[in-house]
Amino acid sequence: MPEGVGAATPQSLRATAALALAAPTVPARSEEPTPIAGTPPVWEWVESVVAASEGYRASLTRDAMFRRSLAAADVLAAYASLLIATVLVGGGQPGLRPSIILIAPLIVVACKAMGLYDRDQHILRKTTLDELPSALYISVLYALSLWLTQKFVLVGVLDRPEVFTLLTACFGLMGLGRSAARFTAVRRCPEERCIVLGTATDAHRAASKLSGSPGVRATVVGSVTVEAGRHSTRRGIRDLSHLDSIVGVIAEQRADRVIVATDGLDEDTILDVIRTLKAIGIKVSVLPRLLEVVGSSAEFDEIDGITLLGVRQAGLTTSSKALKRGMDICVSGAALTLLSPLLIVLAAAVKLDTPGPVLFRQTRIGRGGRCFSMYKFRSMVVGADAAKDALRRRNEARGGLFKIADDPRITRVGALLRQLSLDELPQLFNVLVGHMSLVGPRPLVPDEDALIEGWERRRLAVRPGITGLWQIFGSSRIPLPEMVKIDYFYWANWSLWGDTKIILRTVPYVLRRRGF
Repeated sequence: MPEGVGAATPQSLRATAALALAAPTVPARSEEPTPIAGTPPVWEWVESVVAASEGYRASLTRDAMFRRSLAAADVLAAYASLLIATVLVGGGQPGLRPSIILIAPLIVVACKAMGLYDRDQHILRKTTLDELPSALYISVLYALSLWLTQKFVLVGVLDRPEVFTLLTACFGLMGLGRSAARFTAVRRCPEERCIVLGTATDAHRAASKLSGSPGVRATVVGSVTVEAGRHSTRRGIRDLSHLDSIVGVIAEQRADRVIVATDGLDEDTILDVIRTLKAIGIKVSVLPRLLEVVGSSAEFDEIDGITLLGVRQAGLTTSSKALKRGMDICVSGAALTLLSPLLIVLAAAVKLDTPGPVLFRQTRIGRGGRCFSMYKFRSMVVGADAAKDALRRRNEARGGLFKIADDPRITRVGALLRQLSLDELPQLFNVLVGHMSLVGPRPLVPDEDALIEGWERRRLAVRPGITGLWQIFGSSRIPLPEMVKIDYFYWANWSLWGDTKIILRTVPYVLRRRGF
């Protein structure tokens, strides 16, 4: 604590923060961190709080840009869907009255009430996919409200085709418009600057995740290391021991957000840090280890001022299994029917390219530890498995997995199939017969499965999937120990909407040609 300064109470921090917000100007952000030498005197500590408020003002500007962009997208979606329903489907009937201008504020108010403008300021990954249920609710409400009040805003009558078109067009345009608005806003705004409070391992893990996620525009600019109750500096990680020093680092780096990793921190320290950061307007994200077991589907239960966390039972109920299996059968059956001409063309291309069978069959470990033959279009020369040991030194995957770039065993047609992920299409037959699911844990070969022990083998309680969390997180970049934890998380927190989101999030990864 600075000389002559008492304990930093929440009241004093709020007062200092108020002075900070009224301060004139602050120095420009420094691109490179500078060492923090010693404990600053009183006036330097106050200036640290003042400078820290610049991050608060920058956050306000960023949040306002997102809210305005999203509101504009929602209003455009509402009017565009109405024009589609009345002009393209209704042939110009019914017409529009001047009171149609009231749609704009009503749509904005409805979206605000659903929390569709406030979510981005609390999270790092700005995504529209998680908002689709709310967007569908707004679209239904919009179409129903317009149908009930059509005599006040329209000249004529909305028939069923126009109402249905209005609903579907509004939903689709809201999703597309919000995605475009976020895409533009993320690139117009500067990177969100984050500081990690926790162990050195937490800091490096957060930095690697932020840098490797395509949906996040944020970077770790500093960290506070807390190792087993003592402080030490290693590998360039900053070491701070006082609460006011954390404020100093925020000021130095013009940080927007602090990521608090609870592992290694006692409860009182966590509460003091969060209260202090909230008092000066800094955004806070908490990385609790509890979520690795509880997941995001836990329910909050409030009993007379005491909040309990209701943890759902792990695994799928009988009805959930039936629902998931029904989705697998319907989707795989429809896909095989629609894609049958493409499958015939691809099979012929594989056969004509190099000698050997059309399909590649490999033994994988399925539900309950049972072996099954997984099908793919053959993308390598015959005898590729025998050459695997000779290429093992070029392995780029970690933790027991095998994957190399520019694999010499891949054929010309096979390279194209892998680039577009078309070699995976025969796995739809595995899904149809029940060996696999559309979404699930990654199917492992026996030697990889032998490396998994203990509770991690619970990943085998569900069928392996064509895609899964391991795929959208970047399968080649995730070591085996981390992948099995992701698989456990999927099994313990399954939902049909969760499977749908994973399938939708897989599409952009395939389009980016990441491969499986």
